[in-house]
Amino acid sequence: MLPLAGIRVLDFSTLLPGPMAGLFLVEAGAEVIKIERPGTGDEMRTYTPRVGEDSANFVLLNRGKRSIAIDLKAPDAVAQLTPLIERTDVLIEQFRPGVMERFGLGYAALSKINPRLIYCSITGFGQIGPRRDMAAHDLNYLALAGLLSLTGDREGAPGMPHMPIADIAAGTYPALINVLLALLLRQRTGHGCHLDISMTDNLFVLAYWGLADGFAAGAWPTAGSALTTGASPRYQIYRTADGGYLSAGPIEQRFWDVFCRLIELDEALRDDAKDPVAARAGVAARIAAYPTAHWRQVFEGQDACCAIVANLAEAVRDPHVVARKIFDRQAGAGAETIPALPVPIDPALRDSVVTKPAPRLGADSGLVIRGG
Repeated sequence: MLPLAGIRVLDFSTLLPGPMAGLFLVEAGAEVIKIERPGTGDEMRTYTPRVGEDSANFVLLNRGKRSIAIDLKAPDAVAQLTPLIERTDVLIEQFRPGVMERFGLGYAALSKINPRLIYCSITGFGQIGPRRDMAAHDLNYLALAGLLSLTGDREGAPGMPHMPIADIAAGTYPALINVLLALLLRQRTGHGCHLDISMTDNLFVLAYWGLADGFAAGAWPTAGSALTTGASPRYQIYRTADGGYLSAGPIEQRFWDVFCRLIELDEALRDDAKDPVAARAGVAARIAAYPTAHWRQVFEGQDACCAIVANLAEAVRDPHVVARKIFDRQAGAGAETIPALPVPIDPALRDSVVTKPAPRLGADSGLVIRGG
């Protein structure tokens, strides 16, 4: 018995935050049905590269789901979907506030059809507030939440984050957590609720240490000024002689002592509190003196909180990753498959089916015709 067996999810979302939340739910046993526009479907289907008829991105994020194609602007769309909504536990949507209401599919209307419905709205800025209707993307949410300001060099120029932090960490994960909490609450009360997931709001928790410094001491962090933003030689990325990089995080003294011994740092620089800038320069010079392979060997098996920076291709082939079999499952499209996303669900709570396809657009539209 999977933990979410018997739970039905209608997913009106596209692209990343909602579909990834739906992926986690389906992997734990829920039935997840994508509601897609006829003809084109989720716009992520059009991305490249391709796996079968759809994009690899779509295949990874929609493994094991079903698909209904329906025009939400059609006069009878709500009537067609009503039998499904009556028997649905969770609805996920990520339109701008007010769009689902214009379709006749807002929470107020649907909760009358199904009072047990858990209605999860994922947006950039939430359902209320001056920015609720503002168009934005991941980079903008990071900018407005203050996180982007902490990514830069010591001159303060923000760095470009190369992964969708807001979409996943502040969209997908909070949506998943709140849906599961709402399902638990419904067991006690018998009632559903409307979940307002604001990606910008949820980013602030990632800067908990900066908020602590700012609120308690007025010491608001900036790029290059704090332990984890570049001020300390104990938390840095250092370039090696052949253009590789070492991630060094020997923050605690016991790790720092090991680190200094292994790189043979000048004794005068080991008390880095005296002159962090000089210590950082000294460490950088030592690491730059030898190639990546040398440092990989030096730090192998040592308690120094150091690791060579791997590229993504190297990371998926790492012996530790291979031993844990996290890429052994497959996501498919027709006869073609690629390794599935290693979703953060323990194997004991996850569907054991090794290979699952992503849905063809509209493949399950008969659910509407048959009345759910």
